[in-house]
Amino acid sequence: MYNENKTVITGMGMVNSLGLNVDTTWKNLLQGKCGVKKISLFDASNLETQIAAEVSPKIEEIAAKLISKRERKHMTRTTRMALVAVHEAIMNSSINFDNYDRGRVAVIMGVMNNSYNIMEKEESETNSIVKSMTNALPAWISLHYGLEGPSFQVSTACASSAYAISLGHQMIKAGLADAVIVGGADSSIEADQIKGFNQIMALSVRNDSPETACRPFSLTRDGFIMGEGAGVLVLESEKSALKRNAFIYGEVAGYAITSEATNITAPKENGVGMAKTMRMALADARVNINEIDYINAHGTSTYLNDKYETFGIKECFGESAKKLAVSSSKSMTGHTVAAAGAIEGIISILSINNKIITPTINYKEADPELDLDYVPNKAREKDIRVAISNSFGFGGHNATIVYKKY
Repeated sequence: MYNENKTVITGMGMVNSLGLNVDTTWKNLLQGKCGVKKISLFDASNLETQIAAEVSPKIEEIAAKLISKRERKHMTRTTRMALVAVHEAIMNSSINFDNYDRGRVAVIMGVMNNSYNIMEKEESETNSIVKSMTNALPAWISLHYGLEGPSFQVSTACASSAYAISLGHQMIKAGLADAVIVGGADSSIEADQIKGFNQIMALSVRNDSPETACRPFSLTRDGFIMGEGAGVLVLESEKSALKRNAFIYGEVAGYAITSEATNITAPKENGVGMAKTMRMALADARVNINEIDYINAHGTSTYLNDKYETFGIKECFGESAKKLAVSSSKSMTGHTVAAAGAIEGIISILSINNKIITPTINYKEADPELDLDYVPNKAREKDIRVAISNSFGFGGHNATIVYKKY
């Protein structure tokens, strides 16, 4: 039986194509900037899709200051990116683990793979076992900060880090942890991944116009853009946060994680599985549809996701759907896959705190089937009490998290 402990957010860290920290990313999001460019990590000239949202090479300079040379040699670029985001989140929270029972601090990270790919092997094939372990990221975090609570990774495709946040919240709510480091990291910008997604026609092929290629909810959308990055949150019980007088950014009020059990790549027709997940999350948070002010959509820019997510929102919210602000930050960051839920969760929390919604850029032509308010092209000021963030992954892994003003 849950003790109904309240879960609050006291720290956030982020790395993506728009910035190597939260502040830079946030400023670029508000300006409607796009992080999509020609791929530079490898020669993509023979691929259908030759554009992606890459993280700046400067990430390695930052990582070198935080991680010893010996340890860096045991890590992939993805792990190093994530540890930069973890460091920012922990510094941002001002948490001192010496004041905690370290056995009651957990680490849960969304990781699809550790990106030990051809590029990594060409750089060095040493320490291949450690580099390729999918549990390497939570293990390194626990090791770096001396955290002795449960430490594991979750792999549920594009919903991985949203699942991590949900499970971290569940642990705090159940009284099993005082604090949980949650989030995810991903770098799927490599030849085999791009080629594979091209085979199922999931990626945009607008190589001549990188910055306008990702067009969520627009009539001319033709697929998502692969992104990379990491997002990390420090979750704490309200009691723990208040005891140390921590700044509280917001509350994880509720969540739902479900399986559609229908198709390995396509959502349930008409978004009924998405609608069910949203309804369950609202019920868990004990909020009604009229209390939701903003939805940070999964919004991938693929034909079916955007259509069915729109249908799902309309089924869940009924007439209230037309009053909702719905936007997709993937239009600017690309799809950061396992990191998406955490990055977009942070964006939702920042929207609540700053009373402003990030836009869906590249929205030029409305799709007659999609008639919600997608906050087109420009950020919008709005007082937000409650927001939800959607993450829907291949395999039918759905997650909706409810974030609340504290």
